[in-house]
Amino acid sequence: MKKIAIIGSGPTGIYTFYALLKHKTPLAVSIFEKAEEAGVGMPYRIDENSRLMLANIASVEIPPVFMTYLDWLKEQSAAHLARYHVDKASLHDRQFLPRILLGEYFRDSFLRVVKEARRLGFHVDIHESAEVTDIATDKDGVTLSVNNSRLPERFNLAVIATGHVWPDEDEATRTFFPSPWSGLMDADIPACRVGIMGTSLSGLDAAMAVVMQHGAFVDDKFVLDKGSEALKIVLMSRTGILPEADFYCPIPYEPLSVLTEFVVENEIAKGSDGLLDRIFALMVKELELADPAWCEKIGLRALDADTLRDAWFEDRKQHGPFSWAEANLNEVERNKRERRTVPWRYTVLRLHEVVQEIVPHLNEQDRERFKQGLARVFIDNYAAIPPQSIRRLLALREAGIISVVALGDDYTLDVGRAQTAIATEDNTYLFDVFIDARGKTAENRGSAFPDTAQTAAGDRRRDP
Repeated sequence: MKKIAIIGSGPTGIYTFYALLKHKTPLAVSIFEKAEEAGVGMPYRIDENSRLMLANIASVEIPPVFMTYLDWLKEQSAAHLARYHVDKASLHDRQFLPRILLGEYFRDSFLRVVKEARRLGFHVDIHESAEVTDIATDKDGVTLSVNNSRLPERFNLAVIATGHVWPDEDEATRTFFPSPWSGLMDADIPACRVGIMGTSLSGLDAAMAVVMQHGAFVDDKFVLDKGSEALKIVLMSRTGILPEADFYCPIPYEPLSVLTEFVVENEIAKGSDGLLDRIFALMVKELELADPAWCEKIGLRALDADTLRDAWFEDRKQHGPFSWAEANLNEVERNKRERRTVPWRYTVLRLHEVVQEIVPHLNEQDRERFKQGLARVFIDNYAAIPPQSIRRLLALREAGIISVVALGDDYTLDVGRAQTAIATEDNTYLFDVFIDARGKTAENRGSAFPDTAQTAAGDRRRDP
């Protein structure tokens, strides 16, 4: 019986395990989870989230594991859902719900996969509180170190499904949190000046973790506790741009007309030189076919893979972040009521999935161009956030608690023991508590497994 190790039991680990059930011959599967409970996933664990924190994925977008998320929700009691302020009678498949609730679905799905695997003759071992600290590979297979002790067992294959990598909680202090998931949920944050680096959903989640200690959302307003009047939160980024609210569109995605997978494969086959610009020209044709009025409005014909980014964000830069967010929210909610799809938004969303295939084939210069240009557009488009998160942000603004600052590209950040100072060309901002909600870029994460990193480095050294 072949032995498979799955390292991590969040969504990626669950879907990997689920796919293995299609294997005609039973396998020996060992799941390693560093948390106390397997099958939830770090972004959805109760100790990492509050009930205010919403998942930015709805049932219609989640591949079912035996049953859809919506069907699972309908099986839950009305009282249980009410704990998360979810009305069972109004459930639908495009609803954004608390992350903790989604974690419960993944946990139940994981247990169903385990049960079905054992029924099919699989040998399944679940190791909880078992952090894989190293992986070693050789011609005979894979060995693991768990909690810094090498296991005698050898596996034919190991699947790394560890997901998010965040700074250790040990790096956090009472005034500095290197991520929203480094002890923030357990910390007592006083009513003070709080700086949050990052204006994406992670930044908003960090703000929610703070404000929940000082008041409550009542309908579309935030009621501040007496004695917490000194609480002021500043969201910061280079541009000060807020994300869009999630927009209505058909799911599953409709096929593209111009830049199909077949066309992308042909362009890749022509070689890396000029690949990015050839793909962008085809993107222009796709967008002009879908929404000629929008293309004319932004002057798409005059843009290229480097300048589309500026045109994409121009409208938001021309308005204050909160007035723009309110207008965008109203538009998105109106479109959802009317089931109206904005063609250019939907086209860019679908283009992302085919255009990403060219990235490994770009030359070094064009890969950097893509990272600085089109990647920013695609990320902004597919990382749209739940409308409820925007409503809460606007409520905090109305209560005089939250503001947004654009730092520009040239600023310094000095984390002190008592305060954090951020200096730009024009201003210096001082914060009693500072939270870095930017996440880690891939190049800064490194490898969690020393032997694997050494092997990879050795392989790179042998490259011509």
